Amino acid sequence: MINQLKRITLGAAVTAAVLALSACSTVGSDFKAPQNVADAAFRHLPQGAASDARLPAQWWTVFGDEKLNALEQQALRDNPSVKIAAERIVQAEAQLGLARANQQPSLSVNAGVSNTRTSANTSQGIALGGRSISGNNFSVGSAFSYELDLLGRVRRAVEAADAQALSAQADRDGVLLLLSSQVATTYWQLRGLDAEMAILRGALETRRETEELVNARFNAGLSNELDTSRARIERANAQADLEEVQRQRNQLEHGLAVLLGASPSSTVLQAAQAATLPQPPSIPVGLPASVLSHRPDLASSVAQLRAANAQIGVAEGAFYPSLSLTGNFGFASESLGDVLKSGSRAFSFGPLALSLPVFDGGRNKANLALAKSRYEEALANHQSKLLTALREVEDSLSDVQQRQQQAQVQSVSREAAERAYLVARARYERGLSTYLDVTDAQRSALAADRAGIQISTQRLLASVAVARSLGAGWQ
Repeated sequence: MINQLKRITLGAAVTAAVLALSACSTVGSDFKAPQNVADAAFRHLPQGAASDARLPAQWWTVFGDEKLNALEQQALRDNPSVKIAAERIVQAEAQLGLARANQQPSLSVNAGVSNTRTSANTSQGIALGGRSISGNNFSVGSAFSYELDLLGRVRRAVEAADAQALSAQADRDGVLLLLSSQVATTYWQLRGLDAEMAILRGALETRRETEELVNARFNAGLSNELDTSRARIERANAQADLEEVQRQRNQLEHGLAVLLGASPSSTVLQAAQAATLPQPPSIPVGLPASVLSHRPDLASSVAQLRAANAQIGVAEGAFYPSLSLTGNFGFASESLGDVLKSGSRAFSFGPLALSLPVFDGGRNKANLALAKSRYEEALANHQSKLLTALREVEDSLSDVQQRQQQAQVQSVSREAAERAYLVARARYERGLSTYLDVTDAQRSALAADRAGIQISTQRLLASVAVARSLGAGWQ
């Protein structure tokens, strides 16, 4: 009994010493996040913009549109891509659990019963006088195994799995951001077409009135058949334009239904009757270094870079010894009634197995080179994503500025075209000009009105693009 206690104490001492040694060093290098951009400000940052960017998590609420808010909530709840991204997080966390399990001892419990009989004609049986040995064997026990993480190879594997889980979470955030921006973009495109249809309906009504006027003048002998044909052509063109815009709206409505996770056949968004659009909100921008770190795609690439760095440590660990400890404890007896008696005890502590790679045909060396190359690829990929993010922010900010200036200039054109139409119609009614002047003025006024709505739509879409390019929903 004393010898058994000594062996157990010696084993425990060896285990404690190895654990202390494993805590002193770790293969690979600790991860250092790549440097962020050093730009002081964005090139197209609006004058007087605040240096701090503040957007609510539900960033689309800055538009103040209750219908848009409801659509966004429905999309985030029902769209299949959100569910796919959520399941990928579950998978990544499960992989992390598998990696962490390698840091813990493995303990199993077993029980068994067997009946054996040896041959009487073997050397053993002859030595026993030509007798065989037969009987029952009952056993119950446990087995223990544990890999001693001497140099942190397992810890690096856990670090890599943890980084992959963080990457999956960032990817999920990226899916939410992309989905919410697509819903907002499609919604404002729809509302833009609604406003354009309202303008076309008004233009169609105006052309009907004008056609009636021309026909009345023709019947009175004050006009000619060419003017009546032109009036009919203009009315038909306005009707055709209205049908074309309705076609475009139907397609956008179908696309919005898919984003909402609903059937296009069952989703109907009532058209707005107003021929105007709201002013775009002012999106707080902030500074490049502080804002771009919140973009989900950049957060994901940093996590991937961290995982690749940890995998280098895992590959380096293959060059060093690995140490594993096993043990067994249980009871065995020929009789079931005696199986749990003290005399039936059986246990072993060890072996403390050491495995050292000597020759592997260059496998470990190639694996290390592969891990380092993947890290360099991940680093280059992150730098590429960072530059793309900067470009997207600058593009969206430039769109906001230029669309605003374009709207100011176009409003002058719209007012002038409307005035020209009123003058041309008054002159035609007095017989001072031909109907050709009226049709030209009508076309110019309609084109100016439609251009104004299209620019207003683009300004709203530019605001959505700014929020999306900055990562949106940060605090």
